[in-house]
Amino acid sequence: MNEISILPQGAIVQNDLEVEETFIQPTKTYKVDFIKGRVVGFCDGVEALKQAICLILNTERYEHLIYSDYYGSELKFLISNERNIAESEYKRRIREALIQDDRIESVDNFTFKYDKDGVLIEFMVFSIYGEFDMERGITSV
Repeated sequence: MNEISILPQGAIVQNDLEVEETFIQPTKTYKVDFIKGRVVGFCDGVEALKQAICLILNTERYEHLIYSDYYGSELKFLISNERNIAESEYKRRIREALIQDDRIESVDNFTFKYDKDGVLIEFMVFSIYGEFDMERGITSV
């Protein structure tokens, strides 16, 4: 007799106590060449995560109906604010955008480099694959 289980996949019942196992999902995805605007193969692991970070930070939240309200970032209009306020908001919004990805544990060590056209934000990502540096440039609109 086949029984249909209502327990989530990956759950094990031991002595009437449900124990959920943690599985790391595969991250293999298409590799995007952002300069040429083409797909150029596949990537996995930390390279796939770095690409996901670029996509999240380059997608303005709430502008595209195809994405949920949790995907993307809100960095577009902060460049015109006072520097101290803008830097605090950049940190908060980048953390908020990236922490939605389960592979990212935290984001920290922000530095800001200004020029006449905008700001370059450098930061460190702490992930399940280790830590690595990322950057995001923002130009005035």
